Parts: sequence; structure tokens; C-alpha cells
Amino acid sequence: MAEGARQLARGQRPSLPALMLSPGNAVRLTDELARMRGAVMKLGQLMSMETGDLLPPEMAAAMSRLRAEAHPMPPRQLKATLAANWGRDWLRDFERFDVTPIAAASIGQVHRARTRDGRDLAIKIQYPGVRRSIDSDVDNVAALIRWSGVLPRGADPTPLLEEAKRQLHEEADYRREGACLARFGALLADAPGLQVPALHADLTTGDVLAMDHVAGGPVEGLITAPQAVRDSVATRLVGLALREMFEFGLMQTDPNFANYRHDAATDTVVLLDFGATREIPAAMAEGYRALLRAGMAGDARAVERAATDLGLIGPALPAAHLQELLTLAELAFAPLRQPGAVDVAGLGITERLRDAGMALAMEHGPGGHLPPAEVLFVQRKLGGLYLLAHRLRARVPGHALMTPWLAAGTSAAS
Repeated sequence: MAEGARQLARGQRPSLPALMLSPGNAVRLTDELARMRGAVMKLGQLMSMETGDLLPPEMAAAMSRLRAEAHPMPPRQLKATLAANWGRDWLRDFERFDVTPIAAASIGQVHRARTRDGRDLAIKIQYPGVRRSIDSDVDNVAALIRWSGVLPRGADPTPLLEEAKRQLHEEADYRREGACLARFGALLADAPGLQVPALHADLTTGDVLAMDHVAGGPVEGLITAPQAVRDSVATRLVGLALREMFEFGLMQTDPNFANYRHDAATDTVVLLDFGATREIPAAMAEGYRALLRAGMAGDARAVERAATDLGLIGPALPAAHLQELLTLAELAFAPLRQPGAVDVAGLGITERLRDAGMALAMEHGPGGHLPPAEVLFVQRKLGGLYLLAHRLRARVPGHALMTPWLAAGTSAAS
């Protein structure tokens, strides 16, 4: 408002979007979401990833802080939280406990510690009150989304919002996350180039998660790494997602880039944060297999059937709208049919999909269909990996990665 008044005084006509997306407002919005934490910060994380190439550079840079920079809890609150979980004499079990967190995310913050028996740990501690605020946070975000008019006309977001609440409550249960961490650790024990920190169950509670501290830097920092390193990291993560879908029946669905670290000394990708782990039913996996098989074959009608079966396409979609969606699908699948590596950023696929999708929405209107929540969570993960590969300007051998999974019922074991 102040900047708008200044522009009017200078005889200018202020633009609302330009005022809203100013660098100063970007910093203020980021600071406020980081202070609020919880569900609203998670929304900001998704905004920072999925609109990073659409926003002005200053705003994209400011919003990127939300991936791992919440406001940490004060030391007194930290000590009170640990005393409530470990007892008043908890410090006697530690040789060192760093009060300053090494990371502060939407639901909890992470501290480095060493126990007296020599364990080097990363300890995630949940912010007090986060679990109690989830329902109201989601309701407030839902009100904002409805007010903004971005929902498809006639769409009822209630089932999706209830599912979002359920998942956030699951993410706030650190015992559950610890169990998922241990499951993935066993599944990937022999996977080359991937590492899952070991769980320390004796120090894990519903509000505290203890695991090995594993060295590594932000995966986004690889943007300046050699091309071969960027290609290898992106390829490993896409390959892992395919194993999660078709072999494990278990997927970590949070695409936050901060959930991946890279240890340059060993060229290892470290996997973190398993709070959003979801079971993948066999029927859903086969539905995605059918979609993948149809897309790789270039069969538009089979793509339509598979996408409809999954719930990605509504049953009453106008013919013209359907045809343009199939055109977008072909745009996405065509590079995967070519042998060799796909230059995700160089082909401009992200921008072309974005522009075509926005034009489609403007021309036809969004319609009233929302896919099932379980499908949207999978799409969130897959889209996040695509955005990460684009951000790293990585080349990924899509054809070689996808082909082994096309046959019905295939898995690595078979």
C-alpha cells in the first residue's frame, strides 16, 4: 500500500501484481511463513519449488529459504521439549549437544549431538504446538485458496484437504517416521550411491527422531558441479522413484529439495525426511504402469484410458479440452521414447508444458475435476523430481530407466 501510494504521488499507475511480487514483499512473506512454520510453511515450500522459474529472481531466491530455514525455537523451549521427552536429566547421556540447530524446517528442527557411548547423531525435534495447529492451519490455507479463485469451478476440495490434514498428522508422528526410515534403510541397504541414515530407536519418541548424522551438502548446490555428477544424481533419484512405485510399493512423497543431500567425498545421495511416506497399492502401481506403457508407445487413446482410470482425467471432460490434455501428455512422453539421455532443461519441456497448460486453462476454464488425493501426492513427488532435474540442468536416460518397468507385474526381483 505504501509503495502504491508513492507511485500514485509520482503520477504512475501502480500494478497490483508488481506490488505484491516486489523483492521487499518476497522477504516479508518468506519471513512470516518461516515464523508460522507448520502447514503454511509447507505451502510456501511448494510455492518456492513449483513457481521458482515463474517468479521474479529476487522472490524465487527469498522463497527458496523456506525449504530449510524456519525460525528455530528458543533454547529454553528446546530444553523443556527434550526434558518432556527424555526426562529432566537427559543431558547426562550426551558428550555434546549443539543448541544451535543445523536445519529448521516446517515441522521440526535438527540438532547435531554426540552421545557418551560415541554415537554421532542428527536429532530432529518437533516444534511445540505444531500437531495441535495442523487442522486450523489447513483450514486457513483452504480459505485463502478459495478466496483466491484458483480452484477449478465446481470442484470440492474437502476430500483433498482432509487427506492433507491426515498426512500432516502422520508427518508429525516421529515414531511413524522412524519406522519408515528403518524400512527404507533396509530396502536400500545395498543400493549403490544412496544412503539412508540409521535410526536410533532408543532416543526416538513421538516428538523426537534420532538418526545417524551423515555428511553432505544441499543437492541444489550441485548446480555448479560437473555435468556428469548432476546427471548421475538426477538419474539415481528418478530410478529410486520407479523402484518405490513398482518394486517397494512404498514412496516418500515429499519433493522438498532439502530432503536430498550429496556427499561429494563419496558421491553419495543422502535421503532424509520420511514423514510423508505412503503405501502404493498394487492397483495404483499397475495404473501408472499402464500410463507409462501407453505414453512410451505413443498411444493417445491408451493414455486417455490409463489417465482416466487413475483419476487424472475427469469422466465428463469436453472433447476439445481432452485433446489438448493428450497433446500435453505427448509433449511430456515424446523425449522419453528416444534412446539416450534427455536434457530436461535444454529441451524447454518445462516451459512448454507450463505455457500450454496456462493457455489451456485460460481458453477452456479449469473444469470441476480434482484427481484423488493419493494420486495427487504421487504426482507431487514425480513433479518435484522433474523440477529438480530441470534445476540441475541434468541429462537423464529416461528411456533406459522406464523400459524395464513396462511389462505388467515386473519388479527388480523378477
